[in-house]
Order: sequence, then C-alpha cells, then structure tokens
Amino acid sequence: MTPILPGSTIGILGGGQLGRMTGMAARTLGYDVHVLDPDPECPARSIASRVITARFDDAAAAAELARSCDVVTLEIEQIARPALDAVAAITPLFPGPDAVHVIQDRIRQRTWLDRHGIPVGPFRAVGSADECADAVASLGPSICKAPMGGYDGRGQVRVKTPDEARAAWKSLGSGRCIVEQFLSLDLELSVLVARREDGASVVFPPAVNHHVAGVLDWSVCPGPVPGAIVDHATQIGHAIAETMGIVGLVACELFLTTDGRLLVNELAPRPHNTYHHSERGLSTSQFEQLVRAVCGLPLGDVRPISPAAIANLLGDLWEGQAPHYADALTVPDVRLHLYGKTSSRPGRKMGHLSAVAASTEEALERVLEARRRFSGRDS
Repeated sequence: MTPILPGSTIGILGGGQLGRMTGMAARTLGYDVHVLDPDPECPARSIASRVITARFDDAAAAAELARSCDVVTLEIEQIARPALDAVAAITPLFPGPDAVHVIQDRIRQRTWLDRHGIPVGPFRAVGSADECADAVASLGPSICKAPMGGYDGRGQVRVKTPDEARAAWKSLGSGRCIVEQFLSLDLELSVLVARREDGASVVFPPAVNHHVAGVLDWSVCPGPVPGAIVDHATQIGHAIAETMGIVGLVACELFLTTDGRLLVNELAPRPHNTYHHSERGLSTSQFEQLVRAVCGLPLGDVRPISPAAIANLLGDLWEGQAPHYADALTVPDVRLHLYGKTSSRPGRKMGHLSAVAASTEEALERVLEARRRFSGRDS
C-alpha cells in the first residue's frame, strides 16, 4: 500500500480509553484524529479534532466519519457489520470488516479458531436451555458466555451442573451462548501481533496476566515464560494474524494449562489492556504500532527495553474519598495514566499505574505498592 503519511487524518471507531491513547500516539506522529462514539463525553473527545456522537450501529454516521478520514481503525470490536461495511466502502478500514465480524462474536470466533487448527479448549455452541444443560453434562464444570459483549467478567456465568446451566442460560438472555469447559490453569498470558497490509508483521513479547473476578488486575512484560512457550505463543499469534488477514493489531489471550497445553482463550482486533506497559517497557508502544500498521509505515521494534508492569485502577478506588494521587507517585519509576472519564462506578476502568524496574518481579512490586498508596491504605 502507499503509506498514509503524517498530516493525514485517522478515524477511530470508538472513543474509549484505547481510542484516546491511540489518538495521542497518532497526534505525536503528526496525524489528525476524528472519532465516532455514542458517549458525548467519551475519553477521546479531548484529543480528537472532531467527534461524531452516534451509536455503533449507525451506518450513516460511520460513513460520515469515513468521508473525513484517510484511514479508519477501531478501539472496540462491537461495531455493527453495516457500519463496518459503510466505512470500508469509502476509505480503508483496518482491521477489515470480515475479521472484525468473526472476532466480535464468541461463537464465530471460537468456531473459526477450531476450524483453522488453532488450539482451543473444549466448547459447545448452544441455542436453548436444554442444549446448555446437555453441554455442561458432557463437558463438566464450565463457563457459559453470551456471544457478544460481556467484557471484564460480565456476560458470563460459571456452572457445575445441568440445572445451573439452565439458570445461566436464562440469566444471560442472549438466545445463544457458548459453553466452555472450565480449565485448570498454570498461567494466563497474551501475545499481541501487529501486521501491515503487505504482510509484514511483528509479535510483541508475551505478557503474563492476573485477573480478579474476570477483570485484569495486573500484567507484566516480558512475562516469566519458558522459551518453548514463548515460541509456541508467537507461532499461534502469527498464524492467527496471517490466516485472518489482520491489518493493524490482534491480541491473543492464551491459557497455559496445568497439563502443559497452550490454548487460545479470546481474540481482540485492537489495542489491549494487557499491553499498556508497552508504553514504558518496549521500544514501540502498542498504540504507536497500530498507527504505523494501518498507515503502512515501517513497523517499530518490539524488543524489551525494561521489565515493566501495570496495575488497573477501577472505579471502586473513587468511592467514598478522592484517591491519593501524589502518594502513589512517590514510588520510584511509577507513572499514573488516567483515562479522562467523567464519572466512576465500581468495576469501571478509570486508569492504570505503570512501573519499570530491573526485573519484572520488582516492577510488579512497585506498581502494586503504588496502587496501595493510591487507595490510601498506606498513607
């Protein structure tokens, strides 16, 4: 492709924190930024020269965005197919509509992975309460997930028995769901692949991640992962990006089971929470890399320059008192990253802390200590 050079305009479908941080990287490289988001106070509003306030299923509004942009990317996959197609008919959209359409639905995504020989855990796609119960009877303890949305632990229910499965089916209320066998895990990790339209690609070093109640709590990079697992995870990431024809980014969340299997959990065609430390610890951040990839610029080096860690800051820390911002920043080599959200609520991602150090263990200790101070527990 002919490179889309600085001075051009990048459109972003979605104006959340990922859109904000991508837009900040684009502006640093000299691009203008336009955004579409249903929230008139979305975090990206402060960095975009134009914001179209519209739903993600509004094809006319998506087309309006496309007409003002030289290229469009996205920071959330839940964009309706007609809106994706409307953009792609006017200006380059990366990743493309077909890839996003597959990834945005868990049933389509898991079926695609299985069909292409990508390792996944046992699962069943079901369309009724009885089918859900039968799946759990066959698979044993499982997680029932709605096919669309449901980030950060929402839209999923852990079940052990067929009766619990029927209740989960009713509570999800989606008309379809995917039942995934509960796995015994040794490690949760992720890889991030950046790929250009000409097929050039790089894979970021694996991150090791820790979740609490389905929400990412902290992540470190490069993760303490055996070399053979690093190689296998890298191969999986490459295979997914190449086979799906990704242009931009695709994040691959992976499970390492206690019996040594490396399995794909979920994909995301966008920047990912588990690579926020790339702004501190890697030669090229995921946000700059996305801009480079969709604009056809040379991809940046992704070698580690320092062990790094991040810890999420959820809205719970704003309940009852103001956070202790200054106290958190007394920890050496810690930075505060706030997303510009105007209201907090329990479980909402308001920002994160990052730390670098001589080792991943020390980086993690620093960022968790900073979060303790942020919460006021050590002040």
